[in-house]
Amino acid sequence: MSTKKAPKQEEPKTCPYHHKMGLILAMIILAFGVGFAGVQIHEGLINFKSFDRSVQVKGLAQRDVVADLALWPIAYTETGNDLAALQDLMDLRGELILSFLSKHGIGEEEVELQQVQVQDLLAQSYRNHNVDQNRYILTQTYLVRTHNINAVDQAAKKIGELIRQGVAFSQSGSTAPTYLFTKLNEIKPDMLAEAIQNARKAAKEFAQNSGQKVGGIKRASQGIFQILPRDQSYTVAEAQQKNKTVRVVSTVHFYLD
Repeated sequence: MSTKKAPKQEEPKTCPYHHKMGLILAMIILAFGVGFAGVQIHEGLINFKSFDRSVQVKGLAQRDVVADLALWPIAYTETGNDLAALQDLMDLRGELILSFLSKHGIGEEEVELQQVQVQDLLAQSYRNHNVDQNRYILTQTYLVRTHNINAVDQAAKKIGELIRQGVAFSQSGSTAPTYLFTKLNEIKPDMLAEAIQNARKAAKEFAQNSGQKVGGIKRASQGIFQILPRDQSYTVAEAQQKNKTVRVVSTVHFYLD
């Protein structure tokens, strides 16, 4: 029995024209994709540089203010050997001080009596000779705390009236008032706005010289508020001056368009 072989199937022939056109089309698509990607990368670099362009400037704001709180410790002292007699004398001196303050517009409700201090010289390990003549030293302090700045200022200038009446001020106590400005939080917002405004002016001057425009704020640093003596040419400390200057320097980064 004879067997017949199945006829061999011929492979389909590829058209050279179609193959060439497909290759060209693929190259066109690839070139377009590379070109588009290049454009996107270029624009991305431009945007990145524009995003990173900024200028850092400082803005200053200053305000002249007047202290609104006065603290005035008035410390006086007496010496002797009889504690009871010394205490009576301290009370007498205290009445003179309160009368003096009242005379200058400072009421008793604005005066706080501090604890009396007693020093026994004979109780010290190292004591001078003849301390038995004035064994005890008593020190008393009245603390004036008031918003009546002018009254304290005038009274402090006339403290000699108490000296003439026999009041001996303690060397450890201060007879100079301390003037404080306590309303800083009330002026902070306006001063910060002024500092940023001044910083923007400085940034605009820079931008005009470089042919650019100032954009929004990139970041900002508030800075530290300083309370300085208004008259800094004098050696008087800030705490002893009624008139003060509040100062802040803010650092601001602006975008440049």
